Amino acid sequence: MVDIKIRSAVERDVPVILGFVKRLAAYEKAAPHEVEATEDLLVQNLFGPHPYAHVLLASVNSNNNNEEQVAGFALYFFNFSTWKGRPGLYLEDLFVDSEFRGLGIGKRLLIQLAAVAKERECGRMEWVVLDWNEPAIKFYESLGAQKMSEWIINRVAGQALSDLAEM
Repeated sequence: MVDIKIRSAVERDVPVILGFVKRLAAYEKAAPHEVEATEDLLVQNLFGPHPYAHVLLASVNSNNNNEEQVAGFALYFFNFSTWKGRPGLYLEDLFVDSEFRGLGIGKRLLIQLAAVAKERECGRMEWVVLDWNEPAIKFYESLGAQKMSEWIINRVAGQALSDLAEM
């Protein structure tokens, strides 16, 4: 039997968090250079004076082994819905290392996030999933998530962001 523990990340977890970010990028077929995050940036933006996001870590401890292993993470932040007049919880990243998939870790992370959302009186919890990630899509649907196919994600980044700011 596997014991799963969910906890909030602390600053000393930053190397673990960055490792998850890099493995998630590889899973999503991104080139290694596309991950610009560094430990210093994560310390500043997750644990500095004005944290922009929060991280939950999932650890497992099997009966044969007294050593906990960090098996997955969820990075989230709060946004706001003008229609609902309430905050929302936005899940930026959810990732479980391949050797720990199928143990219920992703589900436990989402349950904990839903509890955080309810505690903070959020009107909803949202995230995006790549259209080719069928296992994740089916998993999310099994938990009651609804596809929002009528919405298109827009992004301005890099030079386009700089150009827009200078208009």
